[in-house]
Amino acid sequence: MKNYFRMPVMTCSHAGVGPFANTRRTLGALTRALAVMTLVLTVSGCATTTYSFHLRKHGVENGHKLVWPQQPDVPRFMYLGEITGENNYDKSAAGSLDKFIDAVVGFVAGESAPDMLQRPQSGVTDENGDTYVTDVSRQAVYVFSQSQNLRIWNMAGKHQKFLAPIAVALGKGGELLVTDAELGIVARLSPDGAPLGVIGKGDLKRPTGIARDSDNGLIFVADTYDHNIKVFDDNGDLVRVIGHRGAEKGTLNYPIHLACAKGKIYVTDTLNARVQVFDEEGNFLFTFGKRGLYKGEFTRPKGIAVDSDGNIYVIESFYDYLLVYNNKGVFLMPLGGSGSEPGKFYLPAGVWVDNKDRVFVADMFNRRVVVFQYLGGS
Repeated sequence: MKNYFRMPVMTCSHAGVGPFANTRRTLGALTRALAVMTLVLTVSGCATTTYSFHLRKHGVENGHKLVWPQQPDVPRFMYLGEITGENNYDKSAAGSLDKFIDAVVGFVAGESAPDMLQRPQSGVTDENGDTYVTDVSRQAVYVFSQSQNLRIWNMAGKHQKFLAPIAVALGKGGELLVTDAELGIVARLSPDGAPLGVIGKGDLKRPTGIARDSDNGLIFVADTYDHNIKVFDDNGDLVRVIGHRGAEKGTLNYPIHLACAKGKIYVTDTLNARVQVFDEEGNFLFTFGKRGLYKGEFTRPKGIAVDSDGNIYVIESFYDYLLVYNNKGVFLMPLGGSGSEPGKFYLPAGVWVDNKDRVFVADMFNRRVVVFQYLGGS
């Protein structure tokens, strides 16, 4: 058996048109719009609208299950769908009033294009299934709630917008922690997206990956330009620094992403083309992977995640693969390859796993997050 899991404004110059005709028409349109909006505001207090989030399936017929590997091998992963933006929501009105309001607003304001992911980098999914995705092109965090419409948070501070949000982690008390590589900070956001402060200002050069151990309240940040991992407590105090620049075991060369699981820190040591594993005190445990062109080897490893069975997922961005390893770093199987169809990627960046062992891949240049279900390895 293969080693899978055993492995301007224009003015009218026509004759007969008075000099104030455009002004009168504009005022008339504004008057009608104000009247309609007054009606909307009057009745909208009675309206209730629910939003239902769902994964969109691209290129898969209804009822068909797309799995990896395919028979006769035992399937280990199943394609669930994609997250692309506002079109992941079904909007159902509680009554005809909501539909009327939507129609009126559309008539007055005009139809607008839905908000869609542009260049997703990474993300995290909480215990309720709400998913937070960083988008470096939109310079914001997309919030895909199970019960609210799509929200987009673009403020890193009270008077500061995000410039290059890279990765995100769940903080204490429902907070969200977002690294911004250009600002050199970790932004703390409330559960409603309000800026609460920053971590690491003055300590971080170019923060990228982030993970938090909820058991001991430690926050791990990959500081790419400083070639190390900086560890903060929940108060934002710097506790320790893990690693320094080098090629030997335990040293780092442009680390980008990291994951935290069962007291271990997994780091994509990108320009060393490997993964390094440390304990939370910063002690080196083991490393795996090497530079190469064969599947299971690395050219530009980026995102990393760990599932409940200890399997390790690594994004090989250059060749558009999600590579799967066991808890000892032994290569098991690849998912992906270049393309836009289900199970294919175009410059993927981040990967994360939720509490249901769903595997999310930030498929950056396909402008989507692809979701798989890990089916178990027994």
